[in-house]
Amino acid sequence: MKKRILILGGDGYLGWPTAMYLSKKGYTIAVVDNFNKRKWEAEVDATPLIPVKSLRERIRAWKEVSGENTTAYIGDLTDERFLAKVFDEFKPDSIIHYAEQPSAPFSMKGNEKAVETQVNNIVGTLNVIFAMKRSCPDAHLIKLGTMGEYGTPNIDIEEGWIEIEHKGRKDRVLFPKKPISFYHLSKVHDSNNLEFACRVWGTRVTDLNQGVVYGIETEETKLDIRLSTSFHYDDIFGTALNRFCTQAVAGIPIMPYGKGTQKRAFLNILDTLQCVELSLLNPAEKGEFRVLNQFTESFTINELAERVKCGAKNMGLNASIKHIENPRKEEEEHYFNPVHSKFIDLGLKPNKLSDVLVDSMLKKIIEHKDFINKDVISPRVKWEQK
Repeated sequence: MKKRILILGGDGYLGWPTAMYLSKKGYTIAVVDNFNKRKWEAEVDATPLIPVKSLRERIRAWKEVSGENTTAYIGDLTDERFLAKVFDEFKPDSIIHYAEQPSAPFSMKGNEKAVETQVNNIVGTLNVIFAMKRSCPDAHLIKLGTMGEYGTPNIDIEEGWIEIEHKGRKDRVLFPKKPISFYHLSKVHDSNNLEFACRVWGTRVTDLNQGVVYGIETEETKLDIRLSTSFHYDDIFGTALNRFCTQAVAGIPIMPYGKGTQKRAFLNILDTLQCVELSLLNPAEKGEFRVLNQFTESFTINELAERVKCGAKNMGLNASIKHIENPRKEEEEHYFNPVHSKFIDLGLKPNKLSDVLVDSMLKKIIEHKDFINKDVISPRVKWEQK
């Protein structure tokens, strides 16, 4: 009998490619979404570079292309009755949880967006925990976290847990967190709630502390333009490499924030799919809160900018780099050495950043350059609000 996978946030940048990828692998897929992300994008004028079809149209297109059916539930995770109905009806073996407000700048726009972010993320995840406890206590929850939970401590970052010795005694505790936004704080609160549920109720959880994702396409999105996922290049929802490539194509200087010496963890969208599949195939034990640091490489922002600049120049684009004032409150010169061995041990085959990949991203962006909105590229949100 096919395993049943429930994907929360199945209309999103990662959720939709995950749904197709696992459907193609033979799983029975259902997706949940309330389209809040599309609403938030509209609020900040952050239209995806490649036009994205409605979820209904994408599901229909996937059926035409693959022959596979996908069930959709439209509703909000903060509505506990809706979520309970979904769990009772679909009866998932595993749940993949992407359904959170994903932007640090959005959460720092002010009081309203900070509260909206934390209510959506924390209450939604709490409702997932209770729905699992009630309907499928043996199911496995794969929850998308973030490397940003840790911040940039002056010690090596372990995978979720750390052994400490203090005044002659030892213990194993969750790694200390130093998040840099209200969004990242919501992920920390999620992790604490999930660890508690594992410890008290025997819930089975894998928490994926993911690095910054880049990329436009997966093998499945290439099959039909109607299957495209949402590629963002703006200051609110766009990630660093995606922004830099778009800036180079638009003839705008590539803009690292501050000194550009900040170091971050990165991974290809293809590796997100790999990691989720490996987590499914190797589930956490009952009562285990398992944390995996999900990334393949670390770069400084300057290194990333230079890679894009060189790739753009090789394609005849007039690319340059211009450092701008950092809108964020973050350390720019710091130690950064996170551990990420567990996925390699499980069999991850990384798709590392290459000149070929940068070229392919630039070419895809050039195809859609007429859709670039230059008014949403420079940062519009500052951490130190007046």
